[in-house]
Amino acid sequence: MVSSKEIRASNALINDATAPRVSVFVGGTSGIGKLTIRALVATGASVRIYIVGRKSSEERTRAFIQELHALNPRAEVIWTEGEIALLADVKRVCEAIKAKEPRVDLLFLTAGYAPFGPRVETAEGIEIAQSLEYYSRILFVLHLLPLLGQAEAPRVVSVLGGGLERASSVDVDDVDLKKPGNFSGVKAQIQYTAMNSTALEQLASDNPNVTFVHSWPGWVNTGNVDRSSNPNSWTAWIIRNLLGPIVRLFAMRDDTSAQRNLFQSTSAAFGGRGVPWTGKPGVNTLEKQENGLFLVNFRCNCTPNAKVMSVLREKAREKVWTHTLGVLGPYM
Repeated sequence: MVSSKEIRASNALINDATAPRVSVFVGGTSGIGKLTIRALVATGASVRIYIVGRKSSEERTRAFIQELHALNPRAEVIWTEGEIALLADVKRVCEAIKAKEPRVDLLFLTAGYAPFGPRVETAEGIEIAQSLEYYSRILFVLHLLPLLGQAEAPRVVSVLGGGLERASSVDVDDVDLKKPGNFSGVKAQIQYTAMNSTALEQLASDNPNVTFVHSWPGWVNTGNVDRSSNPNSWTAWIIRNLLGPIVRLFAMRDDTSAQRNLFQSTSAAFGGRGVPWTGKPGVNTLEKQENGLFLVNFRCNCTPNAKVMSVLREKAREKVWTHTLGVLGPYM
């Protein structure tokens, strides 16, 4: 475990020279994304941050931006509207950012919710949670890779369930869980987690200059258990009223989560680039690369999850990646 003292000492070194000067936060209107933005701005560094969120989040996010400006007048925070469950809108948002920026240092991805309840699809025919937690995230990465490639220490952080993958967790014959009776909230969440890791590992292998982190944040009271594609379902009611109080009871403090996620976003513990780190370096899933995919838990420990990842690499990665490119192709 990386101690809180070590994490705060590392974060205290974030300044104009070491901060991610241009960041894109997808899902930064609430929860972990919002907490991490506040922690980054509080460093006092000169940074530019794009917050991507739905129209319904705009009013409260603009109030949050005013709060951030008062906290650090040198931080430029830009509201960017996007219905990111729709891949066409992801493309539009990315094109707008690419038109303004020559580089992106940090892409931080947290959008999504536990898909408890019946299957509900977007207008593009994709289950909503899968679009948010997987397809839109990978599409953001693919679109912004050229800008990440221009940064000195580029990093992509996807917050979901890094390290919790299971060897048999991807149904390669039904990647989108569309077959009758094959969709359930638990199965979907397990599958989307493993798909994140397999796809991010593919991207890390193809782009060794970029650090990829798939993190498991532990229990944080983000309100995620209260969100569902069908909030009136019995499953959603059970999750909200039974699991919700447990999460609120045992969740780590907001500031603790923020500092740990900021550390994962900036420290040279992951990939050897970023804020200087003299502690034990993190281990990624690609043994032959110094940089790669880091599976990081809420204690900021890395696990290569070697046995599971080797199975996913052999049996699922190519099929998942080929399928993913087929889905995303029209939006590239």
